Amino acid sequence: MSCFFDNDDSFSISFIVVISSISVNIRSIQSVATVAGGHGYGIATNQLKNPYGLFVDDNQTIAIADYDNHRIVQWKIGDINGQVVAGGNGEGNRLNQLNRPTDVLIDRETDSFIICDRDNRRVVRWSRRSGTIEGAILVDNIKCFGLAMHGQRHLYISDTRKHNVRRYQIENKNGVIVAGGNGKGASLNQFNFPTYIFVDQQQTVYVSDYYNHRVMKWNKDAKQGIIVARDQDEGNSATQLWYPEGLFVDMLGTIYVVDSVKHRVMRWSNGTQQSSVIFGGNGRGEGVNQLNAPIGLASDRHDKLYVTDAGNHRVQRFSIE
Repeated sequence: MSCFFDNDDSFSISFIVVISSISVNIRSIQSVATVAGGHGYGIATNQLKNPYGLFVDDNQTIAIADYDNHRIVQWKIGDINGQVVAGGNGEGNRLNQLNRPTDVLIDRETDSFIICDRDNRRVVRWSRRSGTIEGAILVDNIKCFGLAMHGQRHLYISDTRKHNVRRYQIENKNGVIVAGGNGKGASLNQFNFPTYIFVDQQQTVYVSDYYNHRVMKWNKDAKQGIIVARDQDEGNSATQLWYPEGLFVDMLGTIYVVDSVKHRVMRWSNGTQQSSVIFGGNGRGEGVNQLNAPIGLASDRHDKLYVTDAGNHRVQRFSIE
């Protein structure tokens, strides 16, 4: 399965990412486990349909944007079945529905999920309290894709229609452009379909620039970005990147990126063009060392990686050291 977004901003197949920080560099993969889904394409609580973005909390509970099921599913490590915590009432635009969500994060301060409800062109909040039956709109009229939150209560949202990333104060619908916003293009002050994002403690914004086959770094208040990971000619070598998706950046500035069409996860060392494949890259498949159109990427506080393996309708966890 190949994953592409059409130039008219429609999808030809479903995708993923959420972003988290990891404290040390990954040196080797120690074990691989399926921690959500893996029971085929379906709507049952032990199944997923093309999962996209995900978030892992301090208790290793996983929130997953279950794209084609129009829902957010919460999965506890070791459980066979997940729990529907938002949406799940069919495709639609009512406040108790979602329409192809692509990303989710957990706002610890308000104990709620923040969701990119992409095909409804809105970002919504759903309380994590038991008995919640509908969400509330935080931002509307936005073709969102990726989400990130900074410790100062700033919400960052990528907009694939306007080719920018905007920062919002929570509960304020008027955002400020912090990256891009100069039309679609390949210049250093432009994006061509920005998908997933990561924001560090210095409010530096990292962006997967999908059709430009690169990851861009925008320092706070910068007028243009810096290319920190890129493709040369849409190739397959370890130094090349093709249609980047989920990403995060560790405390040392090492960049981890899902290379979706090449079915692998890659790593770029800080300040260099040196890269390596840290998982996958063994062809499309469902084997223990394979991925099938991966999209989302997250880490937990135990330095374990979680990848949304969309084509296999599962989430894979990699134990690392």
